[in-house]
Amino acid sequence: MKTVAVAIVAALLVVAAQLPLGIAFQSTVPAFLWSPHLDGMKEVVDYRTLSPRDLAKSVMAEGRWSNYLCSGEEAQESQKFTFLFVGTELQSVDISRPRRANAALVDFLKDSFSNSNFSLAFPYVAASEEKVAVENTLMAEFADSCQNKMGINNIALMGSCLMESDNFDKLDDIHSVHDYVHSRMGNNSDGHTNLIVLCHGHSHSSRDSDQRHSESSILSKLLNVVEQFGAKYSVLYVSDPFRSIQPPSHQGLERFLAEANLESESSNSLACDGVCQIKSSLLEGILVAIVLLIILLSGLCCMMGIDTPTRFETPQDS
Repeated sequence: MKTVAVAIVAALLVVAAQLPLGIAFQSTVPAFLWSPHLDGMKEVVDYRTLSPRDLAKSVMAEGRWSNYLCSGEEAQESQKFTFLFVGTELQSVDISRPRRANAALVDFLKDSFSNSNFSLAFPYVAASEEKVAVENTLMAEFADSCQNKMGINNIALMGSCLMESDNFDKLDDIHSVHDYVHSRMGNNSDGHTNLIVLCHGHSHSSRDSDQRHSESSILSKLLNVVEQFGAKYSVLYVSDPFRSIQPPSHQGLERFLAEANLESESSNSLACDGVCQIKSSLLEGILVAIVLLIILLSGLCCMMGIDTPTRFETPQDS
């Protein structure tokens, strides 16, 4: 019986080894802050597990956004635009083990992080208990850090952001961002910063065609726009923990609805998403455990079938 118990434990360990390593970290998302036009910290990684509010405090202090978002601070002519991009496609585990759908985004973030003069990374941002959209939490903490004296010249919003305030300009797509940056370049002589918040996700607006594109494509087009005008900028990318990580009870329903709505598009797709990978890993682990159990039982049966004599003849003296 002890041998059988050891075999069961070994089989369970094999099954656990087949599971993705990211399950232990699936409750956290990454954040990246970079700027090609600032000098200072480069490729610094904060390995603490942060809440969205702690992330905002680090961005304001270590990322030096307080110099540009707060009034009363010294105006910096080298800083014109700050971009807050809220995504949904990345989890913390995807940084070290990117999935097929996120490989382009991970490569883009890594290139931007390593090629910028100023770059910070926050690999583990956990969902807060407030259950509020991350853009609202960040903006609220930015305002608190500035003691409600925001020095932002203007705020523009694009995508499916759930902002509580209505004091912002609405941008429909990348073309409107191009026009907005062009108009603000001539009106930013006072040194104040323009903040553009972009939220990628499911939008209820039919005009928001950019929501169908990947986050890496939208980010690339966005930076091409500001670089085309020679604008100085800083970018904060963060995944929303509530949008990118859903409770297990809701994943099946959302997966079913997504497949039903996009049946024509997914019929030709051979990509394996997170649910598919977990199921395939479980199946592989079960198959390996069954094979090992069969080998163990076969060995035990062979050992039990060995019949050795209990008595031996006395050798005769010659």
